[in-house]
Amino acid sequence: MTARPVRSDLITGPVGFADLVIVEEGMREGLQIEDADIPVDSRVELLDKLSETGLKHIVVGSFVSPKWVPQMARIDEVVSSFSPRPGVTYSALALNQRGIERRESFSPPLSNDHYLPSTLVHACDVFVRRNTNRSQLDEILSWPAAVARAVDAGATAAQIGVNAAWGSNWLGEFSPETRMDFLALQVELWTTAGIPVTRVFLGDPMGWHIPLQVEQDLRAITERWPGITEFHLHLHNTRGSAPITIYNALRHLPQGKTLIVDTSIGGMAGCPYCGNGRAASLMPTEDLVYLLDESGYETGVDLDRLIEAVALAERIVGHSLYGHVSKAGGRPRGHRAYPLDLPFIETLDEAQHFRLGPSAYPHAYQRSNSEDKR
Repeated sequence: MTARPVRSDLITGPVGFADLVIVEEGMREGLQIEDADIPVDSRVELLDKLSETGLKHIVVGSFVSPKWVPQMARIDEVVSSFSPRPGVTYSALALNQRGIERRESFSPPLSNDHYLPSTLVHACDVFVRRNTNRSQLDEILSWPAAVARAVDAGATAAQIGVNAAWGSNWLGEFSPETRMDFLALQVELWTTAGIPVTRVFLGDPMGWHIPLQVEQDLRAITERWPGITEFHLHLHNTRGSAPITIYNALRHLPQGKTLIVDTSIGGMAGCPYCGNGRAASLMPTEDLVYLLDESGYETGVDLDRLIEAVALAERIVGHSLYGHVSKAGGRPRGHRAYPLDLPFIETLDEAQHFRLGPSAYPHAYQRSNSEDKR
């Protein structure tokens, strides 16, 4: 029998909050929109750096065709070369049976424990054709075979999902009824097969979600299917609403439920198939960790090390990333309070004094001294 997986990556929430799983996507969502020629050694260095932060779930990349995603052409070498750390769940994306078989050949260090048999549909037929070279109808027609495989494997739980759930850059906004109808069709299929649905995936590659809409959807799903205990949100931050939506979801999911969120160091992410490129970022992992730590969660993540991983990622990709905490640090308490004689800080480079000390502002320091002398 395939039992429902026990999550080793769970972060228990404080009273009144849902539990949480952070899925770090920088190595996949991030690097898949960057230069395909980033060396394997640099990728491995970044993955090892992330492994040292205390993050409990890291996506190492994707086993997909290099024809469509050349940035993942050497994923086998990356997985063969990095240094796994105990207590960290490492996973990878696979979109078809061949990809799944490649992924399974690397288990361990990759873990398959958290996967559930699943069905999925994109609300936007245009996007799914561009992204996976399949149609919405192809996805729906694949459901019975997925359910049959799960039955044969003795599965005891399943996942349903809608991607491009809230809107499309080609087709416009999708209604709540559209999302619920797609989910209901999948629930009925799994229930008929005798397999309860315990997890729902809602994806938004084009950044159409609004916090209130997501809150209403989560409430409707919880009320209609109380057996669903895990809610996986993949929200691109294209229009800046992902941090608000994620925090709002944490506050409004009932205690005892689990929110799974995909984030990326520095917000590094993007989609070449949705028309927004690198503008389709994710919520920066370091910003979420900071918010959680200050809200009473015990994430177990070392924010300083996470910020250093962002700095390494920026050096590897050759440009600044999109987070906030990596630019200014966390709240400067105790021995980290800024010195009283701190000079005027104007640039982003100078603001790095929170991690680099006075070496971050040599010119600002000189200006301050010269003004004192006058």
